[in-house]
Amino acid sequence: MRIAYIAPYQGPALLRQRSIIDNLTLAGRVKIELIVELLRGKSHEFEIISDGEVDSYKPRFYPSLEEKELFDPNVPVYYASALPVRLISGFWSSLRTLSLFKARHRCRPYDLVIIYNLKRPHITCARYAKQHLQLPVILEYEDDSFVDVAGREAEGFIAKYHRNQCRQALKAMSGCMAVSPYLLSQLPPAVPKLLLRGVVSRALINENHRTEASRNNWVVFSGTHEGTQGLEQMIRAWGMLALKDWELHIAGRGPITPALERLAENIPNIAFHGLLNRDKNARLLCAAKIGMNAQDVTKTPGNVFAFKIIEYLAAGLHVITTPRGALEPELEAGISYIADNSAETISAGLRKVIAGGLYERRARESAIQAYGSTAISEALNTLMSQAVEFNASKTTRRPGAPSETDILGQQTSLKI
Repeated sequence: MRIAYIAPYQGPALLRQRSIIDNLTLAGRVKIELIVELLRGKSHEFEIISDGEVDSYKPRFYPSLEEKELFDPNVPVYYASALPVRLISGFWSSLRTLSLFKARHRCRPYDLVIIYNLKRPHITCARYAKQHLQLPVILEYEDDSFVDVAGREAEGFIAKYHRNQCRQALKAMSGCMAVSPYLLSQLPPAVPKLLLRGVVSRALINENHRTEASRNNWVVFSGTHEGTQGLEQMIRAWGMLALKDWELHIAGRGPITPALERLAENIPNIAFHGLLNRDKNARLLCAAKIGMNAQDVTKTPGNVFAFKIIEYLAAGLHVITTPRGALEPELEAGISYIADNSAETISAGLRKVIAGGLYERRARESAIQAYGSTAISEALNTLMSQAVEFNASKTTRRPGAPSETDILGQQTSLKI
């Protein structure tokens, strides 16, 4: 099948030409690439269409562009133009992303569409694909569309309007892969579903030859540096511990990176690695013993799940994390939970895991078995087949009768 992957992908060209440091999606980019690679192994063809969102309002026009530094030479990446002006940016992004999707479909028609979360441009493209092209649409559901990462519901007319659009869009999906049972439960029961908490890269599996005795006394964090990750508290906790035989290693980048580096200046045994490619990140993880995920606690368990947790587990790390909702027992065997991400709680959690040798409890094999390339490629391929069948069953109708998607499109037409 020829597939349009409509997602907030951020390749090297976009990172150079647009201001997006405040909304980096490092884990999202990796997961998108891994999904594409696995499905290409099943003879599917992909094009990625990104809205190329800019991180702040400014009176500047960013023209559309095509990625030149591709992660796969056979997977083109196209970015819509952006006009980050208040009250205009959302309309512009939806219009130009849809225009780009239409243009690519005219060049060579798509057979299926995958959208990443339910932002306005993605809903617009999904609605067009369903209503006008009768294409199956699969939702990759990473973050709850009805609350923020802390589980709070936004107020105001625009927020309520968007939540209504999300509810209608969920009803129209042909399939869904989501990071938690809670998010899957938001879709109608009949819609084909797949629980996809993460994807274990081949690079990570290849690095797992390291013996346990050769691992270093390292605690690692790898991901986007932004406020909800608990990174400042983690650095303060490290200073409180004053461990001589352990090191804290921080990889990634984000809007608070400079502040984190300043905070860590006078605290020993902290190393920053910057942005790492997949191979280097795999080597870092597999050289350590503990992975940290001290995200803000959410009021709605299961509304978000950190991709890095699966990476950590598959790398053979013991994971310290705040609660992320119900998790399979075989994976929880490699996890220690902390109630919140205050510096005091993180410090106590680290001390307990290190002093008690709890870092020797791992769930590597379970993580690889559940989310390794073999299992996930088969599961994704099955989901796509089910979505095609489900879409066909919903679009079959007597001549002249309006389809469910026609009716839905009339009810939820975006007034942009």
